[in-house]
Amino acid sequence: MNPELAYFLKVNAGIALFYAFYRLFFYRDTFFAWRRTALLCFFILSFIYPLMNLQEWIKGHEPMVAMADLYASAVLPEFTITPTDIVNWKEIFILSSGYLYWGGVLLLLLRFFIQFISIIRLRLHCRSEIIRGTRIYQLPQASGPFSFFHWIFIHPTSHTNEELDEILTHELAHVRQHHSVDVLFSELACIACWFNPFVWLIKREIRSNLEYLADHRVIESGHNYQSYQFHLLGLAHQKAAANLSNSFNVLPLKNRIKMMNKKRTKEIGRTKYLMFLPLAALLMIISNIEVVARTTKSIAKEVIENVEQTVNERLTESPATEQVPPQDKKGVKQVTPTKKQTPAQVDEKDPVFEVVEDMPDFVGGLDGLMSYLSKNIKYPEAAIKKNIQGRVIIQFIVRKDGKVSKPEVIRSVSPELDAEALRVVSAMPNWTPGRQKGKLVSVKYTVPIMFRIPGNKATKPTDSSKATINEPQSQQKKPGDNTVFEVVEQMPTFPGGNQVMMEYIAKNMKYPSAAIKCGTQGRVILAMVIDKEGNVTQPRIVKSVSPELDAEAIRLVKAMPKWIPAKQRGIPVNVKYTLPIMFMMQ
Repeated sequence: MNPELAYFLKVNAGIALFYAFYRLFFYRDTFFAWRRTALLCFFILSFIYPLMNLQEWIKGHEPMVAMADLYASAVLPEFTITPTDIVNWKEIFILSSGYLYWGGVLLLLLRFFIQFISIIRLRLHCRSEIIRGTRIYQLPQASGPFSFFHWIFIHPTSHTNEELDEILTHELAHVRQHHSVDVLFSELACIACWFNPFVWLIKREIRSNLEYLADHRVIESGHNYQSYQFHLLGLAHQKAAANLSNSFNVLPLKNRIKMMNKKRTKEIGRTKYLMFLPLAALLMIISNIEVVARTTKSIAKEVIENVEQTVNERLTESPATEQVPPQDKKGVKQVTPTKKQTPAQVDEKDPVFEVVEDMPDFVGGLDGLMSYLSKNIKYPEAAIKKNIQGRVIIQFIVRKDGKVSKPEVIRSVSPELDAEALRVVSAMPNWTPGRQKGKLVSVKYTVPIMFRIPGNKATKPTDSSKATINEPQSQQKKPGDNTVFEVVEQMPTFPGGNQVMMEYIAKNMKYPSAAIKCGTQGRVILAMVIDKEGNVTQPRIVKSVSPELDAEAIRLVKAMPKWIPAKQRGIPVNVKYTLPIMFMMQ
């Protein structure tokens, strides 16, 4: 779920919760001024509370962290959706929902502006007059009196002098207390959240309460409340001249008359208005627990995506490519260059970044990249004769114009395979370039390419530190001894699978305080050996970020439970395993 949608859902949930709270505690009292403040605060807090950042406070309290972990595991499950069955329907639903929502917003905005313009036009065409020391604008025909900010519209000849006094007192209360601000605010909230019935209910309560305030002012000023009520009943048949305004007779008169006759609530009842403060605090805490849970889930997802390329690596019948590590593709949007994460090369005109907000993307995405490489790789005849196979890792730069430049081998297998990998990468079509803060930038990108001889399912064994590249097939060691393989028929798996590994890393990762103070973040890559019993042995750092993060990555790996060991030809074997762990600060 993207942050904008999460924010929008929280806003509407807050509106619903606040309305229920209002009906439960404030609906029947006569503290109209307090009620006005509370209703406006309900709207304002609904839009603000999802933006309040209490994540650091929550992370510092173990019960809150436990709640976030529970939320992440119980409320935020991961779903696997197959492209052929569900994705298209999901996309259609999301797209149609978006069109429906924005269509409703546009229609309500159009209605809002039509009403607003009608009031302006009425103001320009109505003749002004001073009555009882107050400037009013004479309506052209008999209509219900109303006010809009400091404009008061009346049809004077339709009312007696006593009725004019009551109307002016009522409308002046609207003007002096700036009730039109409440009206406009509630209208805009309804436009933004038009599909939420509770926003319309709160709008109705705001409009009703404003009339209660004005009616109360009329009674306080000394007018006879019975004659005033009869006056309201006499105007009930008149149509309101405008809706975007404070109308004298627009609301159901039964509620207004009942409220005028209602016994005043005791002053001690005002204290209950303080009860919504704990409710607002609780909403902010729950919102931030949800954010922390999603962050934990996101970090764990990044980690497990990095692991998947190794876990899912398998033998194929033709030269193929490994999946591009997700940390080098679009998806790591939380990380931006900081003081500790600078461009890869010092070039004021065109700096090259390691990680940006929007990573470069091959035309057609990851599937397009894999398809391109698989179709264009030509296994060198010399390598086939020498039975050479393995993984070549190429690093290159995707420039701002999308062109691939400066490809280089950062992990070699043989001159023949290295040259073929460089040829294929150099011939790539233009990419969709990366972006940082909305600007096109050059980004360093890494692609691992697996060369495997067709029909040769045996893999080359390695020792614990270095792969044996050119060892003839006849000299390959058989599984069952202390050989350490790089790729086997059945790769080792974490007990419980990828999801459990993701949860293990997320829950057990402890970001070093020294790294937090220095703002250090990045990707630590470890190499380790999963032995025949499933034990994690010989962990070492392949790519370092800082001593603190390296040490934490080593600690995480050493504390892992036993894995399900790898198998070659049905026999458990030792396998070299590479695990990237991403450390990211929010």
